Amino acid sequence: MATKPGILTEWPWAHLRKFKYLLLAPFVGHSIYSFIMSKDESQRDISYIFILPYLLSRMIHNQIWTSLSRYRTAKGNNRILDKSIEFDQVDRESNWDDQIILNGLVFYIAYLKFQQTHHLPLWRTDGIIITALMHIGPVEFLYYWLHRAFHHHFLYSRYHSHHHSSIVTEPITSVIHPFAEIVAYLTLFLIPATTTLFTGTASIASLGVYTTYIDFMNYMGHCNFELIPKWMFSMFPPLKYLMYTPTFHSLHHTQFRTNYSLFVPMYDYLYGTVDTSLDTLYEKSLERKAELPDVVHLTHLTTPESIYHLRLGFASLASKPHASKWYILLMWPVTLWSFFITWIYGQTFVVERNLFRNLKLQTWAILKYRKQYFMQGQRDTINNLIEEAIVEADQKGIKVLSLGLLNQEEQLNNNGELYIRKNPQLKVKVVDGSSLVVAVVLNSIPKGTSQVVLRGRLSKVSCSIALVLCQRGIQVIMLDEEEYKRLKAKVTPEAATNLVKSKTYLSKIWLVDDGLSEDEQLKAPKGTLYIPFSQFPPRKARKNCFYFHTPAMITPKHLENVDSCENWLPRRVMSAWRIAGILHALEGWNEHECGDMMLDIEKAWKASLDHGFRPLKMTSAA
Repeated sequence: MATKPGILTEWPWAHLRKFKYLLLAPFVGHSIYSFIMSKDESQRDISYIFILPYLLSRMIHNQIWTSLSRYRTAKGNNRILDKSIEFDQVDRESNWDDQIILNGLVFYIAYLKFQQTHHLPLWRTDGIIITALMHIGPVEFLYYWLHRAFHHHFLYSRYHSHHHSSIVTEPITSVIHPFAEIVAYLTLFLIPATTTLFTGTASIASLGVYTTYIDFMNYMGHCNFELIPKWMFSMFPPLKYLMYTPTFHSLHHTQFRTNYSLFVPMYDYLYGTVDTSLDTLYEKSLERKAELPDVVHLTHLTTPESIYHLRLGFASLASKPHASKWYILLMWPVTLWSFFITWIYGQTFVVERNLFRNLKLQTWAILKYRKQYFMQGQRDTINNLIEEAIVEADQKGIKVLSLGLLNQEEQLNNNGELYIRKNPQLKVKVVDGSSLVVAVVLNSIPKGTSQVVLRGRLSKVSCSIALVLCQRGIQVIMLDEEEYKRLKAKVTPEAATNLVKSKTYLSKIWLVDDGLSEDEQLKAPKGTLYIPFSQFPPRKARKNCFYFHTPAMITPKHLENVDSCENWLPRRVMSAWRIAGILHALEGWNEHECGDMMLDIEKAWKASLDHGFRPLKMTSAA
């Protein structure tokens, strides 16, 4: 919101939230009905039915640019600004689709009101030429002065400051304005359209191509990376007066009083408002290489819908904990396609970058879903992908690589030991994070607890938890005979006295993995607290019980560029496996933590607190 909201700052349908799309429903229904039910072929108007796919194409266009921009800025090559994007910016820009709805309403109403919009030809060259001339002339000229007016303190504080709240821009930033400001811009952009309509030179191409051009240039200019090659300006020097670059507009968001032009910088050159540092920053951005992080966290896709929750997916979904949304079901063709693509093609790519004081962090994701990790035919491929990522990190001089989710599965690679054996010369430290995970789980158990139920597959983590609890005099109840025998053989005789085999379900503290069944949950007493020790949360089956988060901690404020959630965890909460890699680099620990290797649990816990990480409170459960 602007610092001093003026008249018509708020969008008229803001209170409708996700139901705002219903505003278009009558028009969409009427256009489809008219096209299908018309008995006379000549009455079917492609201009009318074309509006809906045009609006959908604008949404897809927006998403392509957003994903590309986030991917490129995470890698770092050609990045313009190093400043961060946080959750407040994502929330502020969540209404990016309002301008598409407004555009749709204008198109539909114009069609119903003006006969000139009916039965437009697909192409008219004269209409294309008129549109181009009208844009370079009246539109760009009027926009330049309107934009300068919006930077006057009176209008800036009431309207334009909302847009400039985003210092580091994303493609989505380009359409984030108060309602009155968007109406003013739309009025300008309608000049070429109305001119061609009332001169009889309009076509579907002139209208569609022009609005696509506006979107393309808008999104490109708000990317935080430079992509316009220098040779284009060398081959045709006047181009610098006719086409701006991402650097050109990025300077406007940092300097505020320069580079006012829309897409054609000619007017800034004419009126002396071009930023003097433009050429230097442009060349510096073009020469910038991909960033080399100190720590990499290696993760993978989870559910098929998780592609939309990635930071490279839908920004609004990525900024919230992973949860199923009904409208994602409409995307099932894309979801199904992605599953088949990942089946035959695997790749590791950068999804996020962060800064922890002076420590550079990146998250890499393997293009494989959770289900594929349990498929025998995919295991060799996945192991190769993980190994390739480790070797690549080693060759780049990265200090630490932490294994997240199933990348450290015991049956897959024995908590990463497989890669250390195959590559004994590795300098990068491979971390499975087990010691911190154990510490987080132990510190999640309420004080005064005398007994717990341990339910789940025995693993490096669960065995370590059981051993520490037994040593502390806390009874560990096992419900499965075979698991009880296996665990008893792994602990000392003194500790084994606190290991109990029982078929009763009286304890209200359960330490569980994601395999906890609904039947087992129903047998637990009312008010039971389930504390997961696995990478994935158990499926919730009780409303009268409490479910704690998977092992995680709250991140300190000095962790920068945090604008997405890690899977199902809340905002600014990070999994213990990921934190472990950061601590490994911060503390300068010079050994791997994988296979059977465990660091000192108390040392790992103290290091996490010393560096500002904080435990989650019980209020975060349920």
